[in-house]
Amino acid sequence: MSGRQVSEEIQQQLKAKVDKLQLKPRLTIIQVGDREDSNVYIRMKIKFAEASGVETERLRLPNTVTEKEVIDHIDRLNKDNTVHGILVQLPLDSVNPISTDKITNLVSPDKDVDGLSDVNAGKLLHGQVDGRSCYLPCTPNGCMALIAKSGVKVEGARAVVIGRSKIVGSPMAQMLIWANATVTVLHSRSQNIPDIVREADILVVAIGRAGFVKKDWVKPGAVVIDCGINAIPDATKKSGQRLVGDVDPAVADVAAFYTPVPGGVGPMTVAMLISNTVDSAERKSKSN
Repeated sequence: MSGRQVSEEIQQQLKAKVDKLQLKPRLTIIQVGDREDSNVYIRMKIKFAEASGVETERLRLPNTVTEKEVIDHIDRLNKDNTVHGILVQLPLDSVNPISTDKITNLVSPDKDVDGLSDVNAGKLLHGQVDGRSCYLPCTPNGCMALIAKSGVKVEGARAVVIGRSKIVGSPMAQMLIWANATVTVLHSRSQNIPDIVREADILVVAIGRAGFVKKDWVKPGAVVIDCGINAIPDATKKSGQRLVGDVDPAVADVAAFYTPVPGGVGPMTVAMLISNTVDSAERKSKSN
């Protein structure tokens, strides 16, 4: 299942929605330092945003910036009514100590389009997933969109999530629970992982281990969503490495739907970020 294709469909829908708004949605991306991987991700986000009709501002801060200076920028953006979404690009690449949790929680929940603040995470935990009460984290929300696209019935399905990070695994499990699936979360301390995975109608993998899930672990006809991004050596590539997921691609032989890496979940994460930004602008437009 091509996440790139689905994200392009979402992009067209967002563009149509933006064209009807009385204001221009605007996203500010805060970047600390100059990590090349962050630069790549930010360029992807800006490209998708602009194609969707969303204005972007990239606030590039040097790696010598202090926590207080970052806080001051967030405070200013929180008060700026022309800014509808604030994204703090992680990791924060500073030579000075900066608390990631503190910074992400200082972003106004109304502008937390990444859905990472404790407020939005708490609302998700309590089942406020109607799209009006909180912003859902982008990667799990993108996964849910792909699962919906597959046509599989989520209600009553057996879902397994491998990984329990607060960015992907944990919110993914919550979103599946509120969609009425029966959910099991597996992690580094779990036992009998292959046997449990074989029971899954829906499998979402975000464990950060290349090729971790094998073909014979997967139930025939299952929907498999691979959130992993791992660089492994490859002498045939100019860079000397290539990107692979957490799932062995041979799984495609038995799964009904399988998301490749790259080109699967990644584009959907970006699409959900911009979708949240447009939703924020739409709320602002209705409140004016």
